[in-house]
Amino acid sequence: MNISCFPLGDIGANCYVLTDDVSKQAVVIDPGVPSDEVNDALMGCDLKYILLTHGHFDHIFGSASLKELYPDAKLCIHKNDEICLNDRAYNLIGDDYSGFLPEMKADIILNDGDVISFGEVQLKVLHTPGHSEGSVCYVDELNKIIFSGDTLFCLTVGRTDFISGSFEKMMESVKKLSLYDDGYAVYPGHNRSTTIGFERKRNRYMRKI
Repeated sequence: MNISCFPLGDIGANCYVLTDDVSKQAVVIDPGVPSDEVNDALMGCDLKYILLTHGHFDHIFGSASLKELYPDAKLCIHKNDEICLNDRAYNLIGDDYSGFLPEMKADIILNDGDVISFGEVQLKVLHTPGHSEGSVCYVDELNKIIFSGDTLFCLTVGRTDFISGSFEKMMESVKKLSLYDDGYAVYPGHNRSTTIGFERKRNRYMRKI
């Protein structure tokens, strides 16, 4: 599996393009804004899924343009964050971007334990509330990779002071992630990648567990 990362938008949310080497099937995780770079990375690929780690605006608003280009791609979000797709309060866009709210509808509502398959790759859905009620991580257990959204970052965790956020649930989610082996690579929703082993030693939230 090939992984390309594109920090998008004013906030620099990481968008990931995953492509299966053999089948050329692809997945996009968290397209925050429309992006020519993402479109170029998908050239020659069959986009199967648009996967959202949660429903905040900086992670979702490129989904509508991708659906226009790839109408058969399935937009996926956890059931508890589906409201974010069209609710300004829950996706945090507020009233500052009047009119900038593309209409979006989920094709697949995710639950904990679901598996998304493309080509020879399988991504397990791990429900990790805290940053939002419907936050998830996508785990490739074969290749030991976690796409952690805004749950786990290098040296810290996501904010919990937004609507539907919870520090107590965030700590429970960090505990779930701490159960994975040190060798798991972590690709977060912002900033640089890390590993579970590094976070176990250096992340003050994970060290509390």
